[in-house]
Parts: sequence; structure tokens; C-alpha cells
Amino acid sequence: MSFFLPKLSCKKDLDDAIKTVAEKVLVLRFGRDEDSVCLQLDEILSKTAHDLSNMASIYLVDVDRVPVYKRYFDISYIPSTVFFFNGQHMKVDYGSPDHTKFVGSFKSKQDFMDLIEVIYRGAMRGRLIVHSPIDPRNIPKYDLLYNDI
Repeated sequence: MSFFLPKLSCKKDLDDAIKTVAEKVLVLRFGRDEDSVCLQLDEILSKTAHDLSNMASIYLVDVDRVPVYKRYFDISYIPSTVFFFNGQHMKVDYGSPDHTKFVGSFKSKQDFMDLIEVIYRGAMRGRLIVHSPIDPRNIPKYDLLYNDI
């Protein structure tokens, strides 16, 4: 399903998308095309892309091609999904220690659609962090990894 969604293949493409997508939620899925969990997430994203086209632009990013963003967003687990609105990084309180990204795949199409709607409505009100509408049982659990450099 990943062939239905546009891909950003370098840092410049990502920078341009972040700067130019206006009045919509920019969804960036960081992962690898051959990963099974990424493929599961890509299927959900591609099935909802048309329905959410007024609220969101969805792009796939190969995590190995943009090491700058991989470090910046601390992408230790894939897939990781990051959200922007008018160039601002949108944070979501999932009830986990990390509000900067969603790690893993969504359990259902509806979970993703609800999340985009909450981010969009919150961003239109000027909020930079919103509370997740997803049932906590449907949010993957993981531990944060800190690398001392």
C-alpha cells in the first residue's frame, strides 16, 4: 500500500514539506518500506488519505535517508509518525513519556482519523499539544531509550 502515498527521500524534501503544507496537518511516517509493521501502518494511512485530504497531507519517509531527522526526533523504533501544522511540530499526549511522535501502528483506521481530527482542531485553536482521543489500550507500549553520546 505504500506505493499509494507520496515519499520524501531527502532532507530538502522534508524541509520543503514542513514549510509549504499550510492549513493542514502534515503527517510524516518514518520507517522502512520492507518492514511489516510499516506496511500495516501504510495500509491504514493510504485508506484514510482521501477521506482526510481536507485536513491532512500524508508522506512516507525512509528513516535511513534522513539521519538528521532521525536524530532530531530520536527515532529509535519504527514506524514513528510525527505531526506538523503550519510548520509547527504538533505534540500529542498519548499517556506515555514521549509526546513528540506516535510509535508503532494504529489499531484501526478510525483511531488514526480521530487523532488527525483532534490535532487539526487543536492546531486551528493555536494549541501545540493535544490529548489523544485513542483508547489507551490501543496505544503501543514501549520504553524510551537514551543514548549517552
